[in-house]
This record gives sequence, C-alpha cells and structure tokens, in this order.
Amino acid sequence: MSDLTPAVEDEGPKERHSSGPPPHFALTFAALMAAMLLASLDQTIVSTALPTIVGELHGVNHMAWVTTAYILAATIVMPVYGRLGDLIGRKFLFLGGIGVFLVGSVIAGSAPDMAMLIIGRAVQGLGGGGLMITSQAIIADLVPPRQRAKYMAPIGAVFGLSSVAGPLLGGWFTDGIGWRWAFWVNLPVGVLALLVGVFALRLPRKSAEVVFDYRGFGLLTVAVTCTVLMAEWGGTDYAWSDPVILGLAAGGLLSWVVFFLSQRRAAEPIIPLWLFRSRIFTTATLTGLLVIGIGMFAVIGYLPTYLQMVYGVSATESGLLLIPMVVGVSVTAVSCGQLMSKTGRYKVFPIVGSALVAVAALLLSTLGTGTSLSVVCGYVFLLGAGLGLTMQPLVLAVQNDFPSADVGTATSANNFFREIGATLGTAGVGALFTHRLADQLADRLTADAAKAVGDTEALTPALVHALPEKVQDSVILSYQQALTPVFRYMIPVFVLGLVLACVLPEKMLADDDGGPGDATHSPSGEPVAAS
Repeated sequence: MSDLTPAVEDEGPKERHSSGPPPHFALTFAALMAAMLLASLDQTIVSTALPTIVGELHGVNHMAWVTTAYILAATIVMPVYGRLGDLIGRKFLFLGGIGVFLVGSVIAGSAPDMAMLIIGRAVQGLGGGGLMITSQAIIADLVPPRQRAKYMAPIGAVFGLSSVAGPLLGGWFTDGIGWRWAFWVNLPVGVLALLVGVFALRLPRKSAEVVFDYRGFGLLTVAVTCTVLMAEWGGTDYAWSDPVILGLAAGGLLSWVVFFLSQRRAAEPIIPLWLFRSRIFTTATLTGLLVIGIGMFAVIGYLPTYLQMVYGVSATESGLLLIPMVVGVSVTAVSCGQLMSKTGRYKVFPIVGSALVAVAALLLSTLGTGTSLSVVCGYVFLLGAGLGLTMQPLVLAVQNDFPSADVGTATSANNFFREIGATLGTAGVGALFTHRLADQLADRLTADAAKAVGDTEALTPALVHALPEKVQDSVILSYQQALTPVFRYMIPVFVLGLVLACVLPEKMLADDDGGPGDATHSPSGEPVAAS
C-alpha cells in the first residue's frame, strides 16, 4: 500500500444544501444523466455491430472480447471510484472518468485491428464504470435523501433505456454511416458533459491523505476477471467441465476469499466489511442482485433471439419490441420517485416491483409459437414496470443508511454486486437455454431434417425461415420449448427477492442532512443515530 498524499479540494460548500438541490442543479443533473447514458449505452451498443466489425477487422475468434473487455474493466473499477470519491472528492474522479472514457472511444473508433479495438473497449470500461458510480454519488452529495428520490428515478430509467437503445443505435450506425460512429458519437456528448462538470459542478470540499489498497485492488481484479471469464466462456467457448473453466472457478473462489480477508486489515479497504453490518445494505444488495441483475439482463439477453427465431422479425424489430419494457421502467421509476419524495418511504416499491417481476416471468413462461406479439409486449411492459419500482428505491435505501462521507462506497458496492449478479445470472440462463435447445433439436429433427438444418450452432433467423415448412416448424418449436421454461425456473429466484424485499428495514428518508432518516452507520459499523 502507498500514500496518495496530495490534498484534494473540490470546489463548493463544505456542506450540501439542507432543503434541496443547489442553484443551477438542472444543468449539472443533465450532465450527470448524459454521463450515465454514455457509460450504460456502451455496454450493449456494439452487440448488433459485431458481425460487421469482426468481418472488417478479421477478428471473429476475438469477437466476445469486444464486449467482455468493457464489462470486465467497468466492474473492476466500480468500488475503487466509490471509495476514492468518499476520500478525496468526486469532481476530479467524475471529470477523469469522462476523459478516460473519451480516450477509449477515440482508440476504439480509430482501431485498425481487433487488438486495438479491444484495448479501446477496456479503456472505455475504466472510465464508464466510474461514471456509473460517480453520477449517482454526486446526486447524493448535492441533494438530501427525500428530494433525491425525484432525481434518482430518471437515472434508473436511463439505465433501462440504454439496455434497449444500445443495440438499436449500434445497428442503425452499422447500416448507415458506419459502425465506428458508435464510438465517435460519444465525443460531442462527452465533451459537453465535461465542460458542464468543469464550470458548473460544485461539490463538498474534501481533503485527505489516502492509503490506497493496492493489494486489495490486485486481488479484486483477479477475482472479478476469473468470475467474468468463467461466466462468459462457460458453455460457449469451453464446456463447463473443461479444465479452463474449472481453473477459473477455483481461482475466482480463492481470490474472493483472500480479498475479503485482506479487507479486514487494509487501512482504507476498497469494499469495507462494515458495510455488511447494515441490514439495509445487505438486504437491498441481495434483492437487487436477484431481481435486477438476473431479471433484466436475462430477458434482454435472450428474448430478442427468441423473437427473431420464433416470429421471424429482424434484429432491429426485436429490439423495438423491447421498448414496452423501457416504457414500463420509465413510468414506474418516475412515479415512485415522486411518491418517495412526498412520503419519505420506499419499502413498498421493491415489494410490489419484485412481485411484478415474478408474475411477468410466469407469464413469459407460457409463451407459445402462436402467442401474438401484442401479448408479448404486454408481458415485457409488466416486467419493466416491476424493474422500475425496484431499481432506484434499493439504491436510495442504501444511500440513506450511511453518512455522506461513505455514500459513494455504499453506492459502488451495491452496484458492483448487482453487476456480478447480472454476469452470473446471464451465464446461468444461457447455459440452461443452450443445453435445452440442443436436447430439443436432437429430439425433434429426423436424420433428413438434421441434414437440411446443417450445423445447429450456426443457425440464423434467415436460415431458419428459409428451411422447408415442416423442418422450420420443428426448429421454431425447439427454440420455444428451450427458452420459455427457463423463465419458469427463474421464478423461485424472484420469489426469494420478494421475500428479501419484505424484510428490508425501512428508514424514513431525511429532508436534510440532520433528519432522522439520515445515515446511521459509521465506518465501525455501529449506529450513530436513532432511527
């Protein structure tokens, strides 16, 4: 560990405003929203452009790394940004995150080969992971908890919007002016956010000598890398029983254990263990991991493929059919944000939201090959409504349980574990789907039909719908029977999330920094205020 001793002072008042956001906050909030949009969009924007990208850069063998490099880098740095922001202030980190993200965008947009593209994506992730954390923590610095609910809700809506808009934009750029514009478009938006941050952002002053936990960071990097690569490669590039996957699992487990042991002795731990002494933090984080991490990403990851294969829609159309989910997220997120600001209560929203997500999963498990697309859109809207009621209330509950000096650490840890849950959940759903699809195709295709189909791992929607009618029907039914039961298997996970939401302690959101609903946990984990 080494001392990082420059005294860092953010411009602005020593205390945040007690009755509401500071003057000109609308401009600052717009910059925070733009930064969050850029960072979350780039998780998915290249997905529809990948076939064209790997064709031009001759890198089909490295295709998965274009997405993995971003997710891996962003996940690793999330808790680092959160902890450092609490110690040295967030303005420098926010501006630095935008700068790093834009540098990565330039590298990726001008990449002459796959190696440089992957490097650019990793650099983007180093900045993007920080933007997702600092944007939420800066709102906590500037706005008291009860008023904060109104501003955190749009942040959640932006996150849901980007998950659907990313693939659509990537496809639109690829079909039009070229895939490189998926990266170049970040520059004007990022520069505007940077300028607003430089001239308009005023944050509480902080000055501290920081002892950075290099040992913990190294262990965290190994642990996250092993976990993400195991999830990304398992069942696709390697069988789950392959020594590579088993080695990653063992290395990841060992690294996680050693990492958390190291946090007990670190002077400034990256993920302090006293966070877990808070029932609100532990319960809210687990609920988000189960309901949001698994629920949203599993559906976004595999429902578009189902729609293309079963209904014969194009890639763009399958993305558009997820818009009802974005509408559901936006409507309920904004509505519950307003209600939380008025009442100061948040517990009811994740309870209702988790229940809606479970019901939506049950309804999605009943989809058949003859189900109309309007019904599918209705189910997807219901899923989005549940997610919108769950996302930001959980983050707000966590922030409300800690003093302002630790709000970045708590926010980043909450997001970090949700990201890990999304990675593992998507991998689990993918493994189940792939296994079931192979079994269904083997059972339903005759020897002659199997010859007509060819390599089942190379099936595309266009190939499926060009097959003879009987063979096509068998393949479509196989896809339907492979995926829809997986939604049913997810219901117990969402029910567990519902149970956790029911036992989530509720603490009234404070109107200012000194109210009864404000933070109650100090770095020692002991209560500091009565609730």
